[in-house]
Amino acid sequence: MVWFRVKSLSWMQGVRNRPPFAASRMRDAQEDLDFAVKACLRFGARPPRFLPENPLSSFEDLPQPAADPDLPGPGAVGLVLIGRNEGARLVRALEAATGQANRIVYVDSGSRDGSVTAARAAGVAVVELDPACPFNAARGRNAGYAELMQGDERPEFVQFIDGDCQLEPGWIERAVAHLHTGPGLGLVTGWRSEVAPEASIYNRICDHEWHRPAGPITTCGGDMMVRATAFEQVGGFDETVIAAEDDEFCLRLAGKGWRLERLPSPMTRHDAGMTRFSEWWRRAERAGHGFAQVGRMHPGHFRAERRRVIVFGLLLPLLALSGIWFAPALLLASALYALSFLRAWQGLRRDGLPVVEAAHQALFLVASKFPNLVGMIRYAAHRLRRHAPRIIEYQ
Repeated sequence: MVWFRVKSLSWMQGVRNRPPFAASRMRDAQEDLDFAVKACLRFGARPPRFLPENPLSSFEDLPQPAADPDLPGPGAVGLVLIGRNEGARLVRALEAATGQANRIVYVDSGSRDGSVTAARAAGVAVVELDPACPFNAARGRNAGYAELMQGDERPEFVQFIDGDCQLEPGWIERAVAHLHTGPGLGLVTGWRSEVAPEASIYNRICDHEWHRPAGPITTCGGDMMVRATAFEQVGGFDETVIAAEDDEFCLRLAGKGWRLERLPSPMTRHDAGMTRFSEWWRRAERAGHGFAQVGRMHPGHFRAERRRVIVFGLLLPLLALSGIWFAPALLLASALYALSFLRAWQGLRRDGLPVVEAAHQALFLVASKFPNLVGMIRYAAHRLRRHAPRIIEYQ
């Protein structure tokens, strides 16, 4: 494992090639920030988590594709935005996206909060999904893509974002330029961050999850720019997948020989808006459903996640219950949970989180195995009954 210390930066605790690091604090000096970002890119590490409000100047000195007046600009890009009852978040998402693509399509999944009216007022094309079929993100993205491809001007690239995300200025241009550097590059994504991580522990958990190292990747989240020919070659998103459909899509892209990359550039700002334990639980339950369903479709994927859920969500609780008759079993289960918590806490500390914050997030990481297990069981039950699974909403 590569590890080096940047002693001249007191805000930078470390740069590693796995897993990504987090910065503890920022210095005002621009030259320090420039140096750190270059170091991250060189060693394949993740960027500092806390950047200035306008960090784009920090990337000016990074290697960028040479400007070519013959390359298509934003007009070569269509944008698909999906949502359901996003309210004010959708309005902000539409405002941020306006002018960044030649055509924007909003796909609505049965909203009752005026989202459709807001989208039409913003001047974008609107697709309302038929409620007779189950709603899910995969279906929404496919419908948006189909709408974009109507007519003579078919975009070469399609940017997908969720209705609770805001595009960062300049992302479209940088993504298009990079996709033109190689015809084998089928997908690019960038860095996502939370709008208000300070609002709740649940938002901060999301914010930490979003930060991943730049470079070649195997999967990514739903915010992505995809080459249209690659999208069509794999047949788009699988509409039977209700969670981790973005992972499943990426795995099929890679299976067809397409390369996927994460660029060292801000892409979107996400507004999780989670303030209640119940919302966190349902989100973790949905993740467990994805572990089971996508893991069955692609057996090598989510294997470690499924094993941890089985051990810490099922086997150890059973072992602890057996402690009613055999006390050492309860002690062993307790020790293994404590060890899991300690390892999670150490990893979060290495990522730069403060002691107390790392402890809070480590506790939720350990506890997440229980809703994960519920999601896996839900998938198994649907499969046994041969019922189509329905979307698991956390808000």
